[in-house]
Amino acid sequence: MTRIPSDIRDIIELAIYLPMTISIFNRDLMVIKNSPFKLHQPYLSLVEEALKLAQKDLAHIKRKLHNENVKVHEIERDEAFTLYAFIYNGYEEKHNYFNPRIRNKVIEIMEDYLFKPHK
Repeated sequence: MTRIPSDIRDIIELAIYLPMTISIFNRDLMVIKNSPFKLHQPYLSLVEEALKLAQKDLAHIKRKLHNENVKVHEIERDEAFTLYAFIYNGYEEKHNYFNPRIRNKVIEIMEDYLFKPHK
């Protein structure tokens, strides 16, 4: 039984997924810059804008975690699972995440940043 409310857990999960999303966008920028595209700029603009939005959202998430006094730590990782520790209101909880689930969620987040309109 978890003591972490679902709204806080959603924020914690974004704190896990967004750094991975940002890392992939940064890597993709390097690939695009070094690729044989005739015109790089449209692709660069698309990924750079998505990266800026993700970075802005991560900063917002980090502020929320700080205000709620929540800490998130990756404990260990293997081929199938990643174990995280969450500290909330003095309680520590450990949660295992299935790596393909993490990957699929990061893909979903990337698609949102790339293809959905943002304010």
